[in-house]
Amino acid sequence: MPSMNDTKQKRAGVAYGLAAFLSWGVLPLYFKAVDSVPPLEVLAHRVVWSLAFLLVLTMARGGWTGFVALFRSRRTQLTLMTTTVLIATNWGIFIWAVVNGQLVEASLGYFITPLINVVLGFLFLRERLRPLQLVAVALAACGIIWMTANLGHPPMISMTLAVSFGFYGLLRKQVPASGIQGLTAETLMLSPVAIGWMVWRYRQGELVFMQGPAERDLLLLAAGVITALPLIWFAESARRLRLATMGFLQYLAPSGQLLLAVAFFGEPFTRNHAVSFGLIWIALALYTADTARGMRRVPAGPTDA
Repeated sequence: MPSMNDTKQKRAGVAYGLAAFLSWGVLPLYFKAVDSVPPLEVLAHRVVWSLAFLLVLTMARGGWTGFVALFRSRRTQLTLMTTTVLIATNWGIFIWAVVNGQLVEASLGYFITPLINVVLGFLFLRERLRPLQLVAVALAACGIIWMTANLGHPPMISMTLAVSFGFYGLLRKQVPASGIQGLTAETLMLSPVAIGWMVWRYRQGELVFMQGPAERDLLLLAAGVITALPLIWFAESARRLRLATMGFLQYLAPSGQLLLAVAFFGEPFTRNHAVSFGLIWIALALYTADTARGMRRVPAGPTDA
């Protein structure tokens, strides 16, 4: 029988998880609010102000020693440089997709991501694919093939988002750092490029920041908190919950994005979308059921995390 403390930890984990994934689910509302700003400038602000917020947070939590230690290893530096490119690509494409009315396809990418993780684990970590996982991957592939056949081209936004985030997660597993420390290092590496680009845009007279309504400037300044807080909540949730529980919660984000795209932004959701999403949703149901069954076979540790 779980102790009272375990129960409190699980409830806190669920609360943190809901906060993180629901925040990511409604994140497109933020990008729509600043859609008068070019996507690359939004990305630059997201990098710069995230770094400022994360540096303050790292110092406040006494994590400076661990953060500095990341740069003592050449291999860790190279890995973080690669994850920096991957996360910047992921962020940039997602912002572009929201602003340009492609959120339905973007949400599909995040539905596919868990299955991409399974394939990457098989290819690079020698993880065995169980029968239900094989069926799930095959169904997801059928969904992508169906959309490709009806679009006339592969769903590049979906695939780029899924593959970039999948490889990002794969490489970050090899970095001996917390989520906050890793993200701080990545934004630190990106910030010279972001700041340099904004200076260049300013000299060209094309920088939007500080050239319009104060409300818009405040929204751009808020990009750091909006980016970092859900990641902090996610880290706190992952410490307290089983993997299977996190697996269920993670689908809230793309579900919220899809709902916003169709119900609020007026993006089309055709019969072909329904078939592709339906195949992938069935694949995810099988994958989640298989994960939950696998977790039940493994005795929970002292923290059940």
